[in-house]
Amino acid sequence: MALDRRAELGEFLRSRRARLRPEELGLPDYGGQRRVPGLRREELARLAGVSVDHYVRLEQGRTLHFSEAVLDAVARALRLDAVEREHLYRLARPWSDPDRPEGPPPSQRVRPGLRRLLDLAADVPAYVVGRNTDILAWNRLAAALITDFGALPPRQRNLARLVFLDEGTRSLYADWRGKASDVAAYLRLDAGRHPDDPRMAALLDELSAASEDFRQVWAEHRLKDKTHGRYLYRHPVVGELDLGFETLRLPDDPDQALVAHTVEEGSPSQTALRLLATWARESLPVS
Repeated sequence: MALDRRAELGEFLRSRRARLRPEELGLPDYGGQRRVPGLRREELARLAGVSVDHYVRLEQGRTLHFSEAVLDAVARALRLDAVEREHLYRLARPWSDPDRPEGPPPSQRVRPGLRRLLDLAADVPAYVVGRNTDILAWNRLAAALITDFGALPPRQRNLARLVFLDEGTRSLYADWRGKASDVAAYLRLDAGRHPDDPRMAALLDELSAASEDFRQVWAEHRLKDKTHGRYLYRHPVVGELDLGFETLRLPDDPDQALVAHTVEEGSPSQTALRLLATWARESLPVS
């Protein structure tokens, strides 16, 4: 299931056409008798100010040499956000991406200094996520919160595998569907950055074969970078934890991101996190 740029481009554009409401754009809805959800190709082309044939060739992926002006116009008409716009450019103009790797990307390593930083942040669950949602490094509190990564085979230290294939991880998130959708959206963004990565292709094949839930959320074609947010955890040891998270990308390897959880001062979640830290010191080894 390696990412085919042409097929992905067409599916991406169709999914974005489908989410637009014609009535919000001043277009007739034909009494609710539209054959397809959202806008027709002809309507989108008219809004973008390009010929219908030009837009059809873009959506069908007949060529990957469209001008910036055309892509900008289509992005505006589709009301793409910054992440979606970048994805569109990466698919439609791969030759113009200065960061596009030649061939499969190299394996990733976490610098010793970053590992020391994780260990020093003893009161903060923190981990480093790399390409394909691989968990590359973590501290003891992150292992206590999510799972004991060190006890897993290296191949299983992968956020997407855990979220979609591990029942313990599924029960950890109060809104598992929301978490699963976020992970799939982040994975799709990563696949667009590295469409020739055989490890990504193998992961997508595995998840598609093993999880109906994955197939459903993958078909939504959502895109989401990992920046900041919050999740409600239902931990088997300390109960509920309402935790935020902040993501810091490494300047010399943007495919690595340090994710650190935060908690509100004086909240019940802070008390629960302190209890979890005590339990972790007694029960888990240092990563």
